Amino acid sequence: MMSEFKDFALKGNVMDMAVGIIIGGAFGKIVASLVNDLLMPLVGLAMGGVSFADLYAALDGNTYESLAVAEEAGAAVFKYGAFIQSSIDFVIIAFVIFMMVKAMNNMRKKQEEAPAAPPEPSEEVTLLTEIRDSLAKS
Repeated sequence: MMSEFKDFALKGNVMDMAVGIIIGGAFGKIVASLVNDLLMPLVGLAMGGVSFADLYAALDGNTYESLAVAEEAGAAVFKYGAFIQSSIDFVIIAFVIFMMVKAMNNMRKKQEEAPAAPPEPSEEVTLLTEIRDSLAKS
């Protein structure tokens, strides 16, 4: 059983998957920073200085100064701004991944379209070519 597990764990596919998961996690942080630190402030500015993360509705009927105050008071809050933020994050991440996959497919297609090197001549053809060349010299 241990040898089977060792064979499974050391196969290339498992190692490739592990590398992909690690790189995917790092890539996710980069895209999250892109959305949260660069894009969303611009969107908020375009919408009159509104931050999506701060949009909420208190379900207890009271009015609070901010989301943090409402949560500190223990009020149940409907955080629709966080949902909008997550939805925008998803769309941007999906678009970036789509562009990466499209670029990889284009590179793969170009490799497939590259003409293959002509096959090596057989031994008979090589021998006949040598005989022809030696007769041409004589």
